[in-house]
Amino acid sequence: MKENYVTSWKDNMAFETEITGHKILMDASDKFGGNDQGPRPKPLLIAALTGCTGMDVVSILKKMKVKVDSFDIKTETEITDEHPKTYTKMHLIYEFSGKDLDKSKINKAVKLSQDKYCGVSALYEKALELSYEVKIK
Repeated sequence: MKENYVTSWKDNMAFETEITGHKILMDASDKFGGNDQGPRPKPLLIAALTGCTGMDVVSILKKMKVKVDSFDIKTETEITDEHPKTYTKMHLIYEFSGKDLDKSKINKAVKLSQDKYCGVSALYEKALELSYEVKIK
């Protein structure tokens, strides 16, 4: 299966990509010659990862009939000092809150996402150290 995307230069340091009908504008900060009209490209890697695994976890928990009141994924990263500056480590902290949450089901949902379903996690594990933990408030 193939997918194709086009990223177009808008002006100065701004680029726009259309993904499944949704436009994403990326730009550099003023310090690097941009106008700060959108996020930098590298942090979008974090959004891709947390969005992918988050959607997996929500879907799995719904099937398990686990209702959570809130769910956040925090990401701690390490990045190289030298160019090209790349992520070397990503640590995800899955935080859940709700009434009478079943910790074993939540842990299972997160593990299934990380080990089986999230394609972004699978890709990143080949390139960097990826770890996670689960916290229930």
